[in-house]
Amino acid sequence: MTASHASPTPVNPAPLGRVVATERQPNTPHAFHFWTALDAPIGIGTIVRVEGTIPVEAAIPRVYGVVTEAVSYSDVQSPLHDVLGYDGVPADGPPVPTARTEIRLYTAQVLRHVPEEPLQPVPMGAVYLADDADVAVALRMDAYLRGATPTGIPIGVYKAGGMRSPIFVDADFLVGPEAAHLNISGVSGLATKTSAVEWLLQATFAHFPAHRGRIAAVCFNVKGPDLCFLDQPGQIDDADRELYDLLQVPATPFQQVQYFAPYTARGHALNTLRSHPDLAESVTPLTWGLTEVLQFAEVLLNKDDVDAKADALIDFIRERVVGRDFTDPRFTRTHRVQSFADLDAWFRDVLRVLEESNGDTWRTHHAATIRKVRNRLSNLSTRCAGLVTDDGLASDLPFGSFADRTVYVVDVANVEEDAQDLVFARVVSKLREHLERRDLGVDHVIVFVDELNKYAPHDGPDTYVRKMLLDIAERGRYLGLVLFGAEQFRSQVHRRVTGNAGTTVYGRMDADELAHPGYQVLSPAVKARLATLDKGQLMVRHPHFTQPVFVRFPRPAVMSGRTGVERYPQAPEPTVAQAVTRDLRRLDARVELGWVQQTTLLYDEPVVLAARNAVLRLRPDDVKAAFTRELARRARPTATEAESVTPRPRPLRAFTPDEYGG
Repeated sequence: MTASHASPTPVNPAPLGRVVATERQPNTPHAFHFWTALDAPIGIGTIVRVEGTIPVEAAIPRVYGVVTEAVSYSDVQSPLHDVLGYDGVPADGPPVPTARTEIRLYTAQVLRHVPEEPLQPVPMGAVYLADDADVAVALRMDAYLRGATPTGIPIGVYKAGGMRSPIFVDADFLVGPEAAHLNISGVSGLATKTSAVEWLLQATFAHFPAHRGRIAAVCFNVKGPDLCFLDQPGQIDDADRELYDLLQVPATPFQQVQYFAPYTARGHALNTLRSHPDLAESVTPLTWGLTEVLQFAEVLLNKDDVDAKADALIDFIRERVVGRDFTDPRFTRTHRVQSFADLDAWFRDVLRVLEESNGDTWRTHHAATIRKVRNRLSNLSTRCAGLVTDDGLASDLPFGSFADRTVYVVDVANVEEDAQDLVFARVVSKLREHLERRDLGVDHVIVFVDELNKYAPHDGPDTYVRKMLLDIAERGRYLGLVLFGAEQFRSQVHRRVTGNAGTTVYGRMDADELAHPGYQVLSPAVKARLATLDKGQLMVRHPHFTQPVFVRFPRPAVMSGRTGVERYPQAPEPTVAQAVTRDLRRLDARVELGWVQQTTLLYDEPVVLAARNAVLRLRPDDVKAAFTRELARRARPTATEAESVTPRPRPLRAFTPDEYGG
């Protein structure tokens, strides 16, 4: 704990209550009861300290607990006695000679015994409101906040009795290797899930210890503009700034954010809500060719349709055909397949050989299987138009050169489900491969996936994406691959995903959701508080905390999605010439719309877009020359086409004999 956080000065050093135990309600080593004065600042979630009076093994026992239940009652035997006491008139009844005795009785769950052994029932003694030092000891934060290499990451502020104590989680249990993963649940629209994750990423980047390595985050934006403006400043007030100062996190937007989005189906613009001209240049195209997609073809292909024979042919293509010279004595030429267009040419040659030989098989693959696989693979670029390109060019995340404390946002909110599944599967698989080889550029990657109800449901089909998320949850921490997942209904997410989350965070919960058996460990009072949490309040469970703790976190210092789309409205989809001009200007400001229109006049739109993609990928010094060369390489206009657009000389007007007076 830093010096500014270790403020052990108690706000109220006087005891607020005393432990009480009866034969019917005895204290145990794990729970105890205490009463307080009526004006004591105690409530559900308050952390208290019990001071024993009798030493055990020469040490006065000290017990820390968190309030989980509260009741109040008086000496009235029945409601009828109270009604009679007021003559049935609540407001204007006769004066009561003696005020009735009222008691406030609380139940607390034990957070920690000091000393830990022997573990005995909570002793009778005075109850105090926990101060900063007590909170640190009660939650075992002292184990990872002190010393030469602290590993605490702030998650929020605990408030009680006028005190504000920063709450830290252990980086070793949030990012690994001891435990890992975070799961957050809460109803939509109450600043819970997305805001909390944005805040936690800011706090993690600010406090992740350098001796634990380099860290980055990959966030999948799956709905609306939620994560499209992480590099823009948001609106926070003085109360938020106080929390940022207390938790020692800079109240600034993320300093390093890279955006990636596939093209729209037409290919003119990127398929993202971050398309305003002021921000569009910061978004990098995400496009993949045959080589990148074929490895994950099973994500897109229907298992009922593609059987073992088709799988064998796809494996043959992947291992023997793609990316290498393929020669067959009966083929018209040597094929080097690097794109879907090359693959289709290869298929045509194979089918031609079959027809000429009047046979049914080619290299043990039946003709029907070959035709089916050709149909399925050729259809991928159409089903994932904008993401998968026919020409084989790829624009990808910078695998191998990830930067420390950088957020990589992959915007797939507006793409089809098939394309979303493909993006999830390939990006996470590549992260895993590079982390295994230790050549990603960072040592830890936090993967944020929202809507786990949809992508990792506890029932439904066993999709590739769900298997991938289960694999991260169960084995990712050994690699440094950490899952931050969010969902509205925790009970509907696969138990192996939620169960492997070392840290669990709850925002306001729906009462129906709290009725599920998974919440039986919570007391009725805690459930009631969970159902009424305000914006910015969370309940946190962490391996070091033996009981859940309520905290408040500041609003993230980044622009919200709603504000972002109002300030930076989405640009209309441009024409192909406008799109090419805008994209090429990123590389060379001298590119003009007129030059692009004149240069692309003879070429079809797919050729123009393919040439643009190639130039963006190559990033040449002479952009105009490279673009012209790419156009010519893909298609050469015929003489007729050139003649049709070539300006014809205007015919000379014939002179009349008397025009000059002749």
